[in-house]
Amino acid sequence: MFIKIRRDTLIILLLAFILILCGRLITYVAFASSSEVSDGVPISGIIVKGNDIVPVDTIRYNVMQAGFRDGSVIYGDILKTSKREVSLKDAIQTAQEFAKESTVPGTSVQPITAADVQVDKNTGIVTVTVIEDFSSVKLEDEG
Repeated sequence: MFIKIRRDTLIILLLAFILILCGRLITYVAFASSSEVSDGVPISGIIVKGNDIVPVDTIRYNVMQAGFRDGSVIYGDILKTSKREVSLKDAIQTAQEFAKESTVPGTSVQPITAADVQVDKNTGIVTVTVIEDFSSVKLEDEG
């Protein structure tokens, strides 16, 4: 029960397979070797470091409010969100201020005294490093 294929047909099928394979390989090499990113670099995630008490989600949410959220794109030194375009430097300063305003859930305690926001322009990863200092927290006595 062998399928009979003529030698001419087999050669044509083999050549077609090789041409398709070479075309795919050339397309991949052309894409991989291109250094131009015309669509910008999308924000791919936020990494939070240095927190002990304040939850990562709270800090991440506050940093997202500065424009570093899904759908935002970096074009050189410009951060383009769905609503506006901001310089990347201003967005980083705003993100640092918003990260400092993160509170312990259920309270108004803001233990973050310093925040450093770094943005990798090649990968779109935002790294937030915070310092929590409870010695500087002002607690109000209600009594």
